[in-house]
Amino acid sequence: MNPHSQQEQERLNNVMNVINDQIQQLESDTLKLRNEVINTRKHFWDEVKVNMDTFDDYLETIINLRQEAQALSVGESTHNHAAKRLATLQRMKSVPYFGRIDFLEDGLTEQEQIYIGISSLMDSSGEDFLIYDWRAPVSSVYYDYEPGPAQYITPGGKVNGELKKKWQYVIRNGKLESLFDTSLTIGDEILQKVLGKGADKYMQSIVATIQKDQNRIIRHDQGRMLIVHGAAGSGKTSAALQRIAFLLYKYRDFIKADQIILFSPNNMFNSYVSNVLPELGEENMQQDTFQEYLDHRLSKEFQLETPFDQLEYVLTAADSPSYRARIKGIQFKASYQFFEAIKLYRETLEKSGLLFKDIKFRGKTIISAQQLSEKFYGEHLSLSFPSRLEKLQIWLMNKIKEAEKIERSEPWVEEEIELLSNDAYHKIHKYLAKKHGFEREEQADYEMEPNELKQVIIRLKMKAVRQQIKELEFIDLEGVYKQLFTDPLILKVAVPDEWKEICQETVQMLDEGKLHYEDATPFLFLQELIQGFQTNRSIKHILIDEAQDYSPFQFESLKRLFPSAKMTVLGDFNQAIFAHAREVADFQMLTNLYGEEQTEVINMTRSYRSTKPIIEFTRSLIANGENIIPFDRDGDLPVLAQVGNKSELHMSIMFKVLKLQSKGYENIAIICKSAEESKQAFEELSKIEGIKLIKTGTAEFEQGVVVIPSYLAKGIEFEAVIIYDASEQVYGDESLRRIFYTACTRAMHELHLYSVGKPSHFIKKALENNLLTLESNS
Repeated sequence: MNPHSQQEQERLNNVMNVINDQIQQLESDTLKLRNEVINTRKHFWDEVKVNMDTFDDYLETIINLRQEAQALSVGESTHNHAAKRLATLQRMKSVPYFGRIDFLEDGLTEQEQIYIGISSLMDSSGEDFLIYDWRAPVSSVYYDYEPGPAQYITPGGKVNGELKKKWQYVIRNGKLESLFDTSLTIGDEILQKVLGKGADKYMQSIVATIQKDQNRIIRHDQGRMLIVHGAAGSGKTSAALQRIAFLLYKYRDFIKADQIILFSPNNMFNSYVSNVLPELGEENMQQDTFQEYLDHRLSKEFQLETPFDQLEYVLTAADSPSYRARIKGIQFKASYQFFEAIKLYRETLEKSGLLFKDIKFRGKTIISAQQLSEKFYGEHLSLSFPSRLEKLQIWLMNKIKEAEKIERSEPWVEEEIELLSNDAYHKIHKYLAKKHGFEREEQADYEMEPNELKQVIIRLKMKAVRQQIKELEFIDLEGVYKQLFTDPLILKVAVPDEWKEICQETVQMLDEGKLHYEDATPFLFLQELIQGFQTNRSIKHILIDEAQDYSPFQFESLKRLFPSAKMTVLGDFNQAIFAHAREVADFQMLTNLYGEEQTEVINMTRSYRSTKPIIEFTRSLIANGENIIPFDRDGDLPVLAQVGNKSELHMSIMFKVLKLQSKGYENIAIICKSAEESKQAFEELSKIEGIKLIKTGTAEFEQGVVVIPSYLAKGIEFEAVIIYDASEQVYGDESLRRIFYTACTRAMHELHLYSVGKPSHFIKKALENNLLTLESNS
């Protein structure tokens, strides 16, 4: 070991001693705090004397309760903070830091050595930093600059200076394995090493290998909207998750993890990314899918199609006579024109067209839809639409009171009274006695009036009707939406040539109590325009991955649902696999959401996931693919094997899996076009030991050999990928180009394509340019 390395190892030993000392102290402290919290919980009521005899006694009881609850809350908070710090220190034991900058601040004569890790560490005196958190302002110099003039921004302003040197460290279990003096953002040695590793069950933190363009995303802090358009494998999702960690660090007094929500493509992806924030010592944010939000809002009224059911139809039903009309309907219902048409339609409802339901009680209409319509369109026309609905609610509540009086003489009331249990009778007696001012000890003397008892019974039975009025359920939303497809005069925009067929299909689904996926968000949007938008102001930041799969309706809905939130939006239109996104080329529509001044777009063109030969192949599959820049990591050319039939295909794939496993690859994906093809492939390849089938309901990302539909593989990476059947018969339609590209870009180290018969024309350019190796299966 050279003198410099020896000096660095000695410093590392000192840091490890400090970490171990702090761990030992914290373990003792957390145990003590935990016991105190348990003891406080156990004896909580021993410390509180409950006395309700007088108002003063009652007030003293409340004060005591609050004091004990506050003491418990402080104890729990202190314990949680200590436990969280302890977990971070345990992680730092393995890799205390990964980088160092030697920085000379302007006006000073002595340069400072700044070591960078996943969290800050002070020396034993508590005065000097041994390690700076990677999110600290000064740490940005490490990611953004080569040696020379540099600056970083603090809350107090810019700090200028000179970056003298930059070092990178490879530390394992407290031992310095190697260090590099580098002039690059992140030296190729470490990045190559990280990228050369195998895929894992979880996405890993990239904190030690953040690139300059990724750092720009992480520390971006202006405006309401950040749009990241990144090539497959560019690290956009990883950078965005690091961004959340950065925001939680920078605004730790103002924003908590549960005030951030990630909308991801599916629950399996949620599992895949669930480790990144905990790895950095932060709690996980909320994780959701847009489908779960739709289910929450609409599944009581409708049977909802999922986006994957829709996509499966798109991928497998091309021979259906109604296929073309459905595709055109999907595209139109996701378009900005339809979005504007629905807003305009809502405005026309102020004059006519709003449909109502009869309000019924015990099977009898007490207020008809006709009465509701006449009332709504006959009075208060100068008021706003929401105010008119409010007036209608008030009128309805008064009509319900009148109906209650009429119901008193109905025989059913007496029958209900006779059927009352003793317990129910006594509860009503107690309620009425209290209402009439009887004290607890006097309540037994109260005699109920028969009419009062009847009134209580009727009000209890009418409770559901009042709730219906309160929640505006007397509006026939299904009928109002259906009118868009039954009245040719409503839509004021150009419609597809197949509009008649689209209308018939939509109406049929509604009549069956079902909603196609392309109808769910427009329906919900129209519902909210009529009834008012539900909002959640506690959420401060939304992260949307695979944003190219979202429609204008979905973005508008999220904007209105979370009015206090900023957005980070990630996507790649080369991976726009849903039918509605085929005609879209960029995120221009999104800049209108908050306006250009509040929006910034960052393009990421360098791809890190795959080897250079794989990237050179995959970029040949798409238009403007030459704009994607491969990271210079060596590897083998992708391989194409042409087979004569399915039997030969399955035999070849089984041998290929064994060969890949013999090379040490553990995570191997056999990617099929659809779930239907995946199921067939899985059945035929079931002899492969430990093979698993990934389905839309799979909750956790599986390791090993998996068979997976192309659309579920999005966002995930595998050491080796086998494209199950890349033939012209399977991938012949031009609309499938992006889904084919998405499947191929999942590969990190090796990519193998099989074709039963003639290969897809998508790879013609690659074959002409020798970007593929042809494998003989003789």
